[in-house]
Amino acid sequence: MVGVGLIGTGFMGKCHAIAWNAVGAVFPDVEKPRLVHLGEVNDELARRKAGEFGFAKGSGDWRAVVNDPDVDVVSLTTPNQFHPEMAIAILEAGKHLWCEKPMAPSFTEAETMAAAAKRSGKVAVLGYNYIQNPAIRHIGALLEEKIIGDVNLVRIEMDEDFMADPEALFFWKHEASSGYGALDDFAVHPLSLIKALFGRVSRVMCDMVKPYADRKTASGARRAVETYDIASVLMHLENGVAGTLLVNRSAWGRKGRIAIQIFGSKGSILYDQERMNEFQLYLTADRPTEQGYRTILVAPHHKPYDSFLPAPGHGLGFNDLKMIECREVLMRIAGKPARILDFDEGLEIERTVHAMARSFQEQRWVDVR
Repeated sequence: MVGVGLIGTGFMGKCHAIAWNAVGAVFPDVEKPRLVHLGEVNDELARRKAGEFGFAKGSGDWRAVVNDPDVDVVSLTTPNQFHPEMAIAILEAGKHLWCEKPMAPSFTEAETMAAAAKRSGKVAVLGYNYIQNPAIRHIGALLEEKIIGDVNLVRIEMDEDFMADPEALFFWKHEASSGYGALDDFAVHPLSLIKALFGRVSRVMCDMVKPYADRKTASGARRAVETYDIASVLMHLENGVAGTLLVNRSAWGRKGRIAIQIFGSKGSILYDQERMNEFQLYLTADRPTEQGYRTILVAPHHKPYDSFLPAPGHGLGFNDLKMIECREVLMRIAGKPARILDFDEGLEIERTVHAMARSFQEQRWVDVR
């Protein structure tokens, strides 16, 4: 039975805990894991969260989780800037690693993490759960069938409004130490979909914007915002498809939107993460009198939806995708085929993000390499 450690108990830490608790009930083809050890910033919080999340014990020092001989795999869900030190320590301790995205604020740190994963010989994978959606999996199958012919353009947007309020206080995601901003905070999610559906990005041209130059701090002073909430990118994919990527953390009214439009020679496919249990399909093969977008509702025949629900149209949620991803982690640890992005594939996404940032800095097209 796989022993699980968890470092970090915020939003994503709780998502991982829910997944580890439920994966054995939802997917009987994997062994139910043991929730062994949870790490937080102090002993009191660690013990409380261990009780809430179902872990046998909690420690106020993350190294205690890493060094626990009963822990086989660690979920790492801390803020991005802590990933490199912790991830490398986890791998060097001989543990498997399920790390939330992005890998690290700098590309050099991400490379170091990938090298540590290679040296360790352990499973090291990243938390890109949107690629697990049965709707996305089926869109990928349709693209392989060429049901919409040869794809010529993919347009993808990600918008949320958690930074839209100009009066919201300055916090750690406004610091340069956290990364570039929207580009690596969550543009990596649409890039994971590009990776899963189309492959590599080869060239980029990027612009970034700060909608608010400064923000109030808790003391009432104002501090300059060091990251960019908005990014717009032109892309060339390695397979010849053109692409655009638009991301905005300050988009009032948008809550969890990843909108994909895929245009081909014989039709198109539309998908919106805010309506994650459906997608739209347009086919020129339909009779002209009935041509139009049809809505495809996710159903039991769009696997692994059937592991959750026996009837179509009832809908999966964000945490369900995390459970699917958790199963893929366990499958990979067991040496079985798994649909999940490892550190080498994640490094390719990081390379793309840093090429975009370099494009903005140098105001030119940049090759991703």
